[in-house]
Amino acid sequence: METAPMLLLLQRAAAPPSGWRRQAVRGQDGRGAPNRVAFRRARQGGGCRDLRAAGLGWFFGGGGDHNNKNHEVDEFAPARLFVGLPIDSVTDGATVNGAAAVAAGIRAVRLLGADGVELPVFWSVAQPESPDRFSWAGYRAVADMVRAEGLSLRVSLRAHGTPGGGVPTLPAWVSGVAADDPDIFFTDRSGARHEGCLSFAIDELPVLHGKSPLQLYEAFFRSFAAAFEDFFDDSTITDVTVGLGVHGVLRYPSYPPGSDAGKFTGVGEFQCYDKYMLAQLRREAEEAGNAMWGLSGPHDAPRYHESPNSCGFFRERGGSWETPYGDFFLSWYAGQLVGHGDRVLGVASAVFGGKPAELSAKIPFMHWWHGAQSRPAEVAAGFYKSNRKNGYSPVAKMFARHGCTMVVPGMDVCMNKQHHSAGSSPDQLLVQIKNACRRHGARIAGENASLVMTHTSSFSRIRSNILTTELMRPCHFTYQRMGADFFSPDHFPHFMEFVRSVVCGEWNEDDGPADEDRAMAAASGSAKAATEA
Repeated sequence: METAPMLLLLQRAAAPPSGWRRQAVRGQDGRGAPNRVAFRRARQGGGCRDLRAAGLGWFFGGGGDHNNKNHEVDEFAPARLFVGLPIDSVTDGATVNGAAAVAAGIRAVRLLGADGVELPVFWSVAQPESPDRFSWAGYRAVADMVRAEGLSLRVSLRAHGTPGGGVPTLPAWVSGVAADDPDIFFTDRSGARHEGCLSFAIDELPVLHGKSPLQLYEAFFRSFAAAFEDFFDDSTITDVTVGLGVHGVLRYPSYPPGSDAGKFTGVGEFQCYDKYMLAQLRREAEEAGNAMWGLSGPHDAPRYHESPNSCGFFRERGGSWETPYGDFFLSWYAGQLVGHGDRVLGVASAVFGGKPAELSAKIPFMHWWHGAQSRPAEVAAGFYKSNRKNGYSPVAKMFARHGCTMVVPGMDVCMNKQHHSAGSSPDQLLVQIKNACRRHGARIAGENASLVMTHTSSFSRIRSNILTTELMRPCHFTYQRMGADFFSPDHFPHFMEFVRSVVCGEWNEDDGPADEDRAMAAASGSAKAATEA
């Protein structure tokens, strides 16, 4: 994150809209977020009171129970607002990249009145050299910055890195195993491998220096919990999001190896051709009484960029996906995904279950081709249930069993012409996910799919999804993420208006300017010094 634009950004963030006064806000117990600043209407009463009634207590820094153990779904529970820190905030374990800029960004979040920030924490960064040593100094330094500003911290523990994000996908000592056993990685039917994404089939196999991936994930979680115990104790860390796959998302990497998953909107391909997945498929087919079904994945499935109707498997009428074989394969394939999530969340629940923090995990928001009967893109990523039932239902049931909130990263997606050509239906998909969570008692949270740079209507979309939705209102929303584009003149002014409209409602442009107070002036001055350092 570049520091050059930060001075301008903080000057603008420090200036309240006309007719608003800055007010320090504490939690209900008098201790939470003592330095947090929220914008409040200066002379017109009732606005904040009305918003609280609508379920926005957390946007005002109000108190609440982060550790809701009954996991009942509350449609009108208050939402909390987070902003994601740069993906490469820490890349070597010991230091913070651009520490002054990160600190200034955290302060900007406080000045805007948001509840906290989200910090991605990577296994490859924390344990880069050997299975015997973790390095947490860099991540603790960021947590100290968050604590100093009185903000909440949502940590995203990722066992897999983000390709292209400047972070190794896996620790080098784990990736090195692939030289002798490349089948530890997901593989498509052409033999291309997703290097850096471990196959679900090896979760419990001791193939990584005598240990299983599940054992190593548990060691990663336990080391983090111990190293950050004081941040849990003082409620700085309020949320722990567990990564369940590449990009921190529970899914198969059904996009082409080496490509950007965030930009891929094709059908995708099944990822079941490593020897470990094929061995499990064979066993499943033999138990089903039809060994031929276990020889490979579907032979008539489309390639990555082909349309669903280009081959027989996903054809709208008479497609193989509707045959007994198709249902067998897709049920097994989806079952492997749910089984992986269940195993990892089971370990995470054991480690973090006693902490005063909310456990969550992320699913994909694959709205393209959702209008097709077979929903091929979602199916290739692992979301399926027999008889055309809700493919997200098994995942929601598994999340609910672990008391895990489901993070849905598509709260900003609006329909456009490009989406129409790909059979997209983001509205229907969001309803389907919410219905699955509602049925099984799983809570939901939200994120944006991308920075809102060209279509400011996406901010209205987010606001609608987190404030005015009648059913399954998100318990928190995280806007992703800080970086050069985030603080650019094309984006940040719109983001400020979005946050203020959420936190404060609409303001009256005819109201006079509010007086500057010493706390804000001091904060702005400190930020200026940080950016000039």
